Amino acid sequence: MAIPFIGAILDVIKGPLDKLIPDKNKRMAFEHEIATAAMRAGFAQMEINKVEAAHKSLFVAGWRPFVGWVCGLGLAYAAIIEPIMRFVVKVYFPDVPIDEIPKVGTDILMPTLMGMLGLGGLRTYEKKLGLARER
Repeated sequence: MAIPFIGAILDVIKGPLDKLIPDKNKRMAFEHEIATAAMRAGFAQMEINKVEAAHKSLFVAGWRPFVGWVCGLGLAYAAIIEPIMRFVVKVYFPDVPIDEIPKVGTDILMPTLMGMLGLGGLRTYEKKLGLARER
């Protein structure tokens, strides 16, 4: 299938469909309609994304870069800056409590960042196919 989640949707509803629609041909036609509707929705979202990306306003076209920078800075703080700060405080200021150094909650940060990196992989795939536009 062209869009990966369509197969997952069909796998989830396949069991109940066998019971609800016993006729194999009608069931296959219904599965086809579901897959077609999901693909149409995906194509509609792609068109919306194209319009958003082409917009001149930073508030419309800039939300993805903003989220990327926020996630990148959060990861840099959590993985690099905070451990260095803890080391410096422990070595040079032993009487300062280590709990005074703020921590970043990576429970929200990491899934968002991983999702964006996954989208970056799709972007690389687009470029490989020659579908990427140049600015």
